[in-house]
Amino acid sequence: MRKLTVFGVLLALLVAVALPAGSVARAQDDSGTNQVGASPNIVEVAQNAGNFTTLLAAAEAAGLADTLATGGPFTVFAPTDAAFASALNLLGMSADDLLANEAFLTEILTYHVVSGEVTAAEVVELDKATTLQGSDINIALGPNGVTLNGTANVVLTDIFANNGVVHVIDSVLFPPDNIMGTISKNYYMSTLQAALEAANLDGALLGKGPYTLFVPTDDAFATLLATLDVTADELLADTALLTDVLRYHVVSGKLTAADVAELSSVKTLNGASINIEVRDGAVFLNDGVMVTQPDLIASNGVIHVIDGVLLPPQ
Repeated sequence: MRKLTVFGVLLALLVAVALPAGSVARAQDDSGTNQVGASPNIVEVAQNAGNFTTLLAAAEAAGLADTLATGGPFTVFAPTDAAFASALNLLGMSADDLLANEAFLTEILTYHVVSGEVTAAEVVELDKATTLQGSDINIALGPNGVTLNGTANVVLTDIFANNGVVHVIDSVLFPPDNIMGTISKNYYMSTLQAALEAANLDGALLGKGPYTLFVPTDDAFATLLATLDVTADELLADTALLTDVLRYHVVSGKLTAADVAELSSVKTLNGASINIEVRDGAVFLNDGVMVTQPDLIASNGVIHVIDGVLLPPQ
């Protein structure tokens, strides 16, 4: 039943994006009711869409392409091929790796779909929407338009299909995992993951929380190691220092980027505070460390990626 639903969603998406955005409209009869089946079949649409080939390949890999059925209405937040390429780079995966993981693929696809037809005018009135995957998408309206989960921008709205509406986005959305699950799926957080495991703090970040975690990238840790003239093994072996430093990156409670920007400092689990400053729209911690990727939403908190390792005052 789940495959049938997802296929209907993908059919709506590909039908919509195959047509010029300016000319797309609902297929209606004289009574104003949508006519299901008025559009080309999935194979014909897939051949002409051009900019959503990864999405079609995902449907094929998930065993959906041969299903000849539709459902709905649905609202689809549709990532472009460029969005999928960026996501694969972020995950450190190839397209083949992604397409081979049917369960993961299905989770991702259904997380981009909301039951019912929600137009752009209705989206901006919401702060969240529940997806077919079961988790919520967080919605925010800022000066540059609508963002989803703090990472994806809605770049094209209200592309109507005969069984719903499509809004095109510039990033792939990932269902919220717990904080440790999110860290484990991002290749550029591998040093932090190893550090958390070495300090036996990984279990705490699997808990209910919520927590706010400032996550240094692998490059940030490499810079620190070079500055201290120590190896990664030497750092991981000093569990007392490691614990002190790692706890200085964790705040109790869930603070989104908007929340952080309103603060001048925040107290960490280490006991010491991080100083916060907003300069030219960017958030800096302790003067020199910048938040480079905010609002990675997890089921038990939120992650903000930073370009340096924060060191406690002591």
